[in-house]
Amino acid sequence: MSASDPEQVFLQEAQELLEQLEQSLLDLERTPGDGELIDKAFRALHTIKGSGAMFGFTEVAAFTHHVETAFDLVRKGKVVPTRELIAVALAAKDQMRLLIDQPANVSPGAGDAILGDLQRLMEAAAGQNAEGRETEWRIRFRLPADAMATGTNPLLLLDELRTLGEAFVTALTEGVPALEEIDPGLSYLRWDVVLRTDQPRAAIEQVFLFVLDDMELVIEPVAGVPVPAAAPDGQPAPPHPAPAGDARETRSADTIRVPAERLDELMDRVGQLVIAQSRLKEIAAASNDAGMKSVTEDIERLSLELRDTTMGVRMLPIGHLFSRFRRLIHDLARDHGKRIELVTSGEETEVDKTVIERLNDPLIHLIRNAVDHGIEDPAGRAASGKPPMGRISLSATHIAAGVVISVRDDGRGLDRDRIRARAEENGLWPPGTRLTDNELFQAIFQPGFSTAREVTSLSGRGVGMDVVKRAIDGLRGTVDVASTPGQGSDITLRLPLTLAIIDGLLVRVGRGRYVIPLSAVEECVELSMEEDARSRGRNFLNVRGDLVPFLRLRELFHTTSAPDRYQKVVIVSAGELRVGLAVDQVIGDHQTVIKSLSKLHANVEIFSGATILGDGTVALILDIAHLVEHGQRHEERLKAAS
Repeated sequence: MSASDPEQVFLQEAQELLEQLEQSLLDLERTPGDGELIDKAFRALHTIKGSGAMFGFTEVAAFTHHVETAFDLVRKGKVVPTRELIAVALAAKDQMRLLIDQPANVSPGAGDAILGDLQRLMEAAAGQNAEGRETEWRIRFRLPADAMATGTNPLLLLDELRTLGEAFVTALTEGVPALEEIDPGLSYLRWDVVLRTDQPRAAIEQVFLFVLDDMELVIEPVAGVPVPAAAPDGQPAPPHPAPAGDARETRSADTIRVPAERLDELMDRVGQLVIAQSRLKEIAAASNDAGMKSVTEDIERLSLELRDTTMGVRMLPIGHLFSRFRRLIHDLARDHGKRIELVTSGEETEVDKTVIERLNDPLIHLIRNAVDHGIEDPAGRAASGKPPMGRISLSATHIAAGVVISVRDDGRGLDRDRIRARAEENGLWPPGTRLTDNELFQAIFQPGFSTAREVTSLSGRGVGMDVVKRAIDGLRGTVDVASTPGQGSDITLRLPLTLAIIDGLLVRVGRGRYVIPLSAVEECVELSMEEDARSRGRNFLNVRGDLVPFLRLRELFHTTSAPDRYQKVVIVSAGELRVGLAVDQVIGDHQTVIKSLSKLHANVEIFSGATILGDGTVALILDIAHLVEHGQRHEERLKAAS
């Protein structure tokens, strides 16, 4: 049975709160005295506990209550957030996630060891701190009439007040109607509580965090501090403002939640609309009906705007992905006796959600590889004159219609000699072959390739980097590697922003039509038959004084029809290269709805997909990076044969 809508809301919010808690704890490890971080972590715990109890996740609420109680001592300054405490708190966060995601698979008492560790740490801290001075508070409150119907139980609030100290509770019944008029779903009572506690006022306000906006609440010290003024109508004063950054800010945000599958379905419908619009445009072009052409132009404009809006909705900041790796690096460094910090930049860079989802695994492999092979242990770094803490940097930036993601470490760098020796041993190329650094480093992405001398829990079995290459190829991206001995390595991923709809340049080669991603196109120039004849054997074109190599797509695609008299060369960027693609005709721009190729064409690397044209025929989409690599190999074979 699927969960009800309120439960789904809780599950989604709980995941966000758990991520917020994890990030706060990791930040707190570096700055243990940051009160704002402590409050942020405490609020996350408090909200998970309250929401869990409200929506029936009682085990989550009970477990989180103990964690919150322990962490409250940190908030009061009675306990210092040591590395040991944060490690236990992170383990508690993992247990909370299990109780939320897989409650049926969690055995009874599974979290007892974590709570035992927390209790031990709290007792040790309690022995080192003097007990705080107690204060008496007078608390008067009335819940909204529909409080119980929305899941708020006043008895639970009173129980939570009792956890703060000694409480004397009085129920005020003047608002209760006659028995025959009582609605059992409504709340009629007012409550008067005298609380003796060593907690601050903020701790009392936290008890009412979830209903603070709608209830009547007055909190005043018993020992002579003036009572807050009454409202003009004689009612109790408005509730005291909650701490900055509480859940009210989230509730007031002008946002709604939409299941991811609905966005995928919407994107598919927009893709079908773009195809239909392309068909309509072709029909209108062949018609003399001015009205049809006018409507076609309007539909084209609207479909473009709808496409851009829909794609914008699917875009997510890549910081959501980057933040996941802080915990990974924290745990890997601890387990392997290394000290490593993660530095991120460009977190606001937005990428299609599908790209982000498929980037998770390759980035995990790259980070694990950097921890195992790149970053040295503190002794090794000291011997190299480096600070004891290593650094892994994740950065993202937009370039044209793509995104560039860099994974950089300041470790020992790649061992060129060992990579070459292992590559020659595996038969990747003959001994003594002259290679550029990038060509040499591409060997690490071969299946089964490893330079590790021993198998560790992280690497050494020759799997991982080939997974990275396959995943990035599947995203129509490229991987570049740079490394400096003793200073570290830099792996750069170049990816499209989206895998759904792109702007393309439609070209013709022979009788076939192809799409070049417009983000890769720099310019188009004409290639006359005379220039084509002069360039035979050299394959270079003079573009305003610059020699640009070009590929004849007719030769690569084995086209047998006669070439056009005046061919065109589309200048594209392929990484750091500028390359020309000679075609028979440049037809024009084209909104390209990307369709995956069948499994029978999975090994055809020079095409990244296909699209449906306005006349119903299919055009293949060129994968520029793989096409250039294929063309270079083709040219080398021709030279070797001549």
